[in-house]
Amino acid sequence: MRSDLVYGAARTLPNRYLLVRAATHAIRKLHRPGARLADTANEVFERFGRANPLAMRESKRRTTELRVRRAA
Repeated sequence: MRSDLVYGAARTLPNRYLLVRAATHAIRKLHRPGARLADTANEVFERFGRANPLAMRESKRRTTELRVRRAA
């Protein structure tokens, strides 16, 4: 059920507003024409339940900071 997927994703993103915002962004990026939107949403919530999107964003920021420091 989707509610189980949402609760699983809410463990990695406890802020509901941020969860919905990130999920809608991901759904738009991952949706394929001809596929059901509900299936894409379920896939996104499954991925959020397994991974932490905030940690990935933070790691990208750290990588960028390292590049800037090395360039200076």
